[in-house]
Amino acid sequence: MFQALFSRPRRVFAAIAIVCAGMLAFGVLYLQMVLNLNPCPMCIVQRYCLILVGVFSALAAFSGKPWGWRLWGLLGLGTAGFGAFTAARQSWLQWYPPEMPTCGRDLYGMIESFPLQRAIPMIFKGSGDCTAVDWTFLGGTIANWSFIWFVVFGLMILAVLLRLPHRNDGVMPA
Repeated sequence: MFQALFSRPRRVFAAIAIVCAGMLAFGVLYLQMVLNLNPCPMCIVQRYCLILVGVFSALAAFSGKPWGWRLWGLLGLGTAGFGAFTAARQSWLQWYPPEMPTCGRDLYGMIESFPLQRAIPMIFKGSGDCTAVDWTFLGGTIANWSFIWFVVFGLMILAVLLRLPHRNDGVMPA
């Protein structure tokens, strides 16, 4: 079954793009608009990573050549890895919150007030908001589920990339 699935790279990339769009819609339309949960700086970074994984996967799905699948797939794989790292860091902060939680500025406030080389480390330190668990599903927080999905996307992209022909003249079915 997996061999048949991963022998069609365009379908795998299209499925990843559709799932990313669905997850973004759920996060924005339900969690943010209905439940009024405001994203913390690390949540915003994960949201941007999810957008990029979806965009890179959509571009790979529209590409008809193995070089396009490789290019967009590698970019999507790197972005999924960064998203997984960010989600893992936030999960760790939620499991082991700092003794003195402080509510830091939001992402835009940090970027406007500090140079980028200072703002990025501040984002990954997390703030009081990043340690808060506002919503769970089956015992997992939003950061836990983000980590799982980023790993799933990364493994799916990696499986497709490993099955691609090694030469440019190799043709795979769409």
